[in-house]
Amino acid sequence: MVAPLVKVPILGKETIHVGYKIHSHIVETIYKHCSSSTYVIINDTNLSKVSYYKSLLNEFQSSLPQESRILTYEVSPGEANKSRETKASIEDYLLKQGCTRDTVIIAIGGGVIGDMIGFVAATFMRGVRFIQIPTSLLAMVDSSIGGKTAVDTPLGKNFIGAFWQPEFVLVDIMWLSSLPRREFINGMAEVIKTAAIWNAEEFTRLEDNAIKFLEVVNNGDSDESTAIETILNHVYKLVLESIKVKAEVVSSDERESGLRNLLNFGHSIGHAYEAILTPQALHGECVSIGMIKEAELSRYLGILSPTQVARLSKILSAYGLPIAPEEKWFKDLTLNKETPLNVLLDKMSIDKKNAGSKKKVVLLEAIGKCYGTSAHFVTDEDLRFILTDETLVYPFTVNETNTNEKFITPPGSKSISNRALILAALGKGQCKIRNLLHSDDTKYMLSAIQDLNAATITSEDNGETIVIEGHGGEALSACPNELYLGNAGTASRFLTSVAALVNSTPTKDHVILTGNARMQQRPIGPLVDSLRINGIKIDYVKSEGCLPIKVDTSSVFQGGRIELAATVSSQYVSSILMCAPYAQEPVTLSLVGGKPISILYVDMTIKMMEKFGVNVIKSKTEPYTYHISKGTYVNPKEYVIESDASSATYPLAFAAMTGTTVTVSNIGYESLQGDAKFAPLVLGPMGCTVKQTATSTTVTGPKVGSLKPLKHVDMEPMTDAFLTACVVAAIAHDDGDSKSENITTIEGIANQRVKECNRILAMATELEKFGVRTKELPDGIQVYGLNSLKDLQCPAAQGIHSYDDHRVAMSFSLLAGMVSTAPNGVRIQERHCTAKTWPGWWDVLHTKLGAKLDGCEPTKGSTITNNSNNVRKSVVIIGMRAAGKTTISKWCATTLGYKWVDLDDLFEEQYADGSIKDFVAKFGWEKFRSEETRIFKEVIEQYGDKGYVFSTGGGIVENAESRVHLKKFVSQGGIVMHLHRDIEETIVFLKSDPTRPAFVEEIREVWERREKWYKDCSNYTFFAPHCSTEVEFQNLRRAFGKFILFISGLKQTVIPTKRSAFVCLTFEDLAEHDTKLTPITYGCDAVEVRVDHLANYDPDYVNRQLSILRTSTDSLPIIFTIRTKKQGGNFPDEEYEAIEELYKTALKSGVEYIDLELTLPTSIQYNVLNNKRFTKIIGSHHDFAAAYPWGDAEWENRYIQALALDVDIIKFVGTATKFEDNLVLEKFRDAHKEKPLIAINMTECGKISRVLNTVLTPITSHLLPSASAPGQLTLKQINEIYTSMGGLSSKEFFVVGTPIGHSRSPILHNTGYELLGLPYNFDKYETDSAEVISKELLEGKPNLGGLAVTIPLKLDIIKYMSELTDAAKAIGAVNTVIPLGNKTFRGDNTDWLGIKNSLVSNGVPESVKGTAGLIIGAGGTSRAAVFALHKMGCSKIFMINRTTPKLEELKESFPTEFNIVVVNSIEQAEQAKEPVGIAVSCVPADKPLDPTLLSKLERFLTKGLNAGFPPTLLDAAYKPAVTPIMRLAKDKYEWQVVPGAQMLVHQGVAQFEKWTGFKAPYKAIFQAVTTD
Repeated sequence: MVAPLVKVPILGKETIHVGYKIHSHIVETIYKHCSSSTYVIINDTNLSKVSYYKSLLNEFQSSLPQESRILTYEVSPGEANKSRETKASIEDYLLKQGCTRDTVIIAIGGGVIGDMIGFVAATFMRGVRFIQIPTSLLAMVDSSIGGKTAVDTPLGKNFIGAFWQPEFVLVDIMWLSSLPRREFINGMAEVIKTAAIWNAEEFTRLEDNAIKFLEVVNNGDSDESTAIETILNHVYKLVLESIKVKAEVVSSDERESGLRNLLNFGHSIGHAYEAILTPQALHGECVSIGMIKEAELSRYLGILSPTQVARLSKILSAYGLPIAPEEKWFKDLTLNKETPLNVLLDKMSIDKKNAGSKKKVVLLEAIGKCYGTSAHFVTDEDLRFILTDETLVYPFTVNETNTNEKFITPPGSKSISNRALILAALGKGQCKIRNLLHSDDTKYMLSAIQDLNAATITSEDNGETIVIEGHGGEALSACPNELYLGNAGTASRFLTSVAALVNSTPTKDHVILTGNARMQQRPIGPLVDSLRINGIKIDYVKSEGCLPIKVDTSSVFQGGRIELAATVSSQYVSSILMCAPYAQEPVTLSLVGGKPISILYVDMTIKMMEKFGVNVIKSKTEPYTYHISKGTYVNPKEYVIESDASSATYPLAFAAMTGTTVTVSNIGYESLQGDAKFAPLVLGPMGCTVKQTATSTTVTGPKVGSLKPLKHVDMEPMTDAFLTACVVAAIAHDDGDSKSENITTIEGIANQRVKECNRILAMATELEKFGVRTKELPDGIQVYGLNSLKDLQCPAAQGIHSYDDHRVAMSFSLLAGMVSTAPNGVRIQERHCTAKTWPGWWDVLHTKLGAKLDGCEPTKGSTITNNSNNVRKSVVIIGMRAAGKTTISKWCATTLGYKWVDLDDLFEEQYADGSIKDFVAKFGWEKFRSEETRIFKEVIEQYGDKGYVFSTGGGIVENAESRVHLKKFVSQGGIVMHLHRDIEETIVFLKSDPTRPAFVEEIREVWERREKWYKDCSNYTFFAPHCSTEVEFQNLRRAFGKFILFISGLKQTVIPTKRSAFVCLTFEDLAEHDTKLTPITYGCDAVEVRVDHLANYDPDYVNRQLSILRTSTDSLPIIFTIRTKKQGGNFPDEEYEAIEELYKTALKSGVEYIDLELTLPTSIQYNVLNNKRFTKIIGSHHDFAAAYPWGDAEWENRYIQALALDVDIIKFVGTATKFEDNLVLEKFRDAHKEKPLIAINMTECGKISRVLNTVLTPITSHLLPSASAPGQLTLKQINEIYTSMGGLSSKEFFVVGTPIGHSRSPILHNTGYELLGLPYNFDKYETDSAEVISKELLEGKPNLGGLAVTIPLKLDIIKYMSELTDAAKAIGAVNTVIPLGNKTFRGDNTDWLGIKNSLVSNGVPESVKGTAGLIIGAGGTSRAAVFALHKMGCSKIFMINRTTPKLEELKESFPTEFNIVVVNSIEQAEQAKEPVGIAVSCVPADKPLDPTLLSKLERFLTKGLNAGFPPTLLDAAYKPAVTPIMRLAKDKYEWQVVPGAQMLVHQGVAQFEKWTGFKAPYKAIFQAVTTD
């Protein structure tokens, strides 16, 4: 390992020094060439902890010249501190230290330090000398070189700065050994960039060393060090070569007037991504994505070849960098942030390279060479296309410029490319493969060949030629990692047989082949079956018949006679054929089960094997049987891949559809591929002129709109081309036959149902969007062509779904361009899927064929509803028998407004011959499970997006296929909720239930087997305890209603912005204290369950605790906290698996908040953050040891960390040792306002910080056994102290009106004030004059807090209000006056809230959409009742009264959308068909009911049985406690009844919360009000 010191010239001076362990040289160079009275070393606090830094600092100090001094200054780390404020602090320090113009500033650190300190040097004393000692790879090769210095501003990065050249840039490679893994990889982006734009030879060297580099970096300690010595030569070389490039460019163009622009390759787009994804994404990661996007732009414009883009993509991936923002690992890393198209373009518009509003981008011509000598202007239209995965195809236009013959060369055939790679890898000797398809498929194949040590792979001609040195099959060995193959079906099938030839290694005895979600659904069973019979041990890792598979490398491919079912895929045949020469015995391969599919592909394989020296002999006595002798392939020196004939169909079809001429080279009648016959056999008979030579095909289309349908075509020899035929057939018609249905019949394509998707179904579905009818056939499709192009419809806004299938996308890109009625274009989704076989298809369509394309933002919706696509994600409820699935499912459907289906009922309906019990008795459990799975699959496929709640049988998880479908539904955004109940209660119930078939084993055994499946298949869990009383039952219903609204995203948690608090529970078991939980949480906005204080950490136990908390506190938002011992709690510090499992429990339980310690491993933090859905995350850090004063960098670093994690709330808890610590805390709070901040001090000294904290202050209660932290206060104590400090002012409140002598309002409000420690008083002010109220209270009471208005003033008070709420306007009365300041007032009415909240608290859903309401009487409360029922979503509001004129008048005063129906007669009441679920009585309770009114009422009470929830009647009269109407409704009609006292309290509670901003202690208030 040699790393000599090298001096690189820049701007005519050798000021860049590069070497390894050159600390002595660094010190000597600085002191020798930069003499000064003062040297100032500036670095960040992180670097100070590095041992190599300490050694360098010691050497600086020990070698310091006499009469010189050395100063050191530390800054907080991170991009957030690269600011004008930090720069000013440094400058103030320099001035205070008496630094002058001879000062030399030494910047030691990464890019942040170098940029900022360079700017300090440029401006301090009008410029002083400075030296760069870069410590990160990114700084070494980029930011330290060239003299660019700057700080960031809130409006953008590096906008304020200067060009200021350092005296020296001293690069010591040794620093990289202390670089974290991600930072190391981050720097590689700039290294690859400089090679890509300037140095092709270095690019190739980087390609050759990528695997070793990543292996070493990945094996290092991610936080501490990398074993750089093992790759020193490579790292030294890459640093040096990259520096040389930048130095040369800077020397030619110091001030970035032209050539230096080239160094910004990848930066124009990369910076836009960085601006959105920072701080989660690093600079190099974003530049990596930017390079791919800008390279794709170059390809799109016809400048760069697809091969060069593929090389760039491969090398960036090889070095561990992202190449697309959608990559899952990168999405997880960036916390699933969105990168909206318009935001990206806005960010690009402020790039410094731009000229005004015109955007400039560096374009690449080839690896190692840019296009031109500076950046180029590009259009927003082209950028939009590149930046999104959805494209708009505009109507094709034919003009003089595009009627000329077009010459198109499609990429190499995927089929031939993959076969050639297998054959060359198994062969001996070198083979140069030209025109290889560079696609996802071949990328995975090349990687697998290398991983299995099948061959050595290099390239020539700047990557255009792949050179394979085959190892003859002898060196094949098991690789340490899985072979991930994406959605590459060809590669997966070919490599399955290759894996059968692999040898074991000392550490590995198997190979695992896997792929993406779609690949794990595609069949491979017949091939596996044949190999198993032939001696190869293969196991399915997940689903039977699909990847992933595990191939035992100790088993042997025996050979001999092999029978294979080849009616599904010819790739099974080719796979065994190509590997057959390496079997133990000669192979006879017999294809069984009927006529093999796609036999031409088998013939292709045989012909190619012959080219590589192995002959296959077809049997003369058995059909479809082949004999293959043992042997070894001998590689030809060169093999040229034919262009892909399937891909060639698209430009040829373009010619056919647009009446133009296109010639495809490299495909003619001598082609190995069946699809080469597409032009003569399909396009020719449809009216095109076709000319085909041995190596080319030319098609000239007829006049636009005159293509003819093809009566029948057998496309079995060219199955992949049927999609192209379909879109051509869509616009083909018979001119002379008015009765013709223009049918094109395509058959022989049954295998297309098991390709990347079910292609036949996909074509039928998407053609329908264009108005084209189709009919599926057993092995084909009929397309009914349109009579005219004018009939071609423009698909809806969401456009065409590509099914992640390249052929679907390319086919419909042609039909989209034929829609003349699409001025805004036709949207094609997932355009990038064409990369599978033709990455440059869109470039060809745009640049060579002249199509107008644009990019567009993907259409998206919320979690459970997607209005743009009319999607309402269904809910599936699973769980044991007797868990309450039927009841809960009905609640769920009612709450969401969904339809409810019990799958057991659906099963019996379809069986139609008895019950499930009967079916099981007759056919057995296995048959039942199979049918149950079929039904579930069908309903999810048909109704999964249509707003259903499906209640399943308890054993649905027993079937592996059902589990696959459940998990798939979750992955698609659906909710699968595991309804859990105590197993002991379940056992008791099931043993007494005779209606279900008996289990054949103990119930407990069934539960133990299913438990894991329930958890694995669900994304949410709800624990439903046994309810022994009606109150418990209603509490559970209310808790579930809030739960389902939260997890579905329909009702999200809003972080308080006002003064708020949460109580910290420290009980071991909440069940023992459930009666205390309500008073403990009085006034709180949330409640914290300290999991580390619980008696048991088992997830089931924790779930029960959460359930108790929900039902006991009316679903107060839960803060789920696991406090580790290091952070002052009880949970073991290193029990990370248990912590992760508990967080998973919390997320599945739908808690509103999770407290996430910032000291936990990053993997746990990211796992929580990426799966949080609607849960808010509190990033917390505690300093129990008082180790860090609030001015310490620890808090700043933790704050930056919290921002980088993008938590929702930051919680910092320090320890005060003196009162002044609180003042420093407040200064910290004032300077950190990017996120809601909970910042407090512990101990007696720190109590004041709890009073001054605003958002979610942690509190205790006198009912708790202990406080959770030293110095914790109750809410009452906090408010009283805050009042004494002037934070809360005393206020007076009054109830006004007459008579009010018996008003309960004073006791209602004063009870709340007393419990919460509020300095308020509520009294009575009796008068019948609004004018007196105005004069004496509104104007005369400066400390007036509010008025509760009663009769007779509810109307009279209105004229004194400055504004009215919508409720007050609609109801026409004011019962609540809210001071706004400056003697202005808002008039409100809370009577409707009293009605609504009374109903909701008794189990009525907040939304009763589809249910009608009833109002009895026309009294004063009736208007509030109308408003309340409308707000709750009543479809109709029936009103009945003794007489109707008053009701008609009331109806006319409300808008028509309230849908009020005045019922005039008993007959009209009987005819009402809607179910009536809620009723409000507004008639006096002290007088007998009118008989006619009573008759009407009874007719409606009978309709309550049809509501989806217990029908509920509220009587607004609160005396007597049980009114005659309540008694009638309950005793005769079984309605639930709610006394008026609840309404009284609820409306007062609404007033309390509007006036004070605090959550009212409802239970205590209710008891006070209702106690005489």
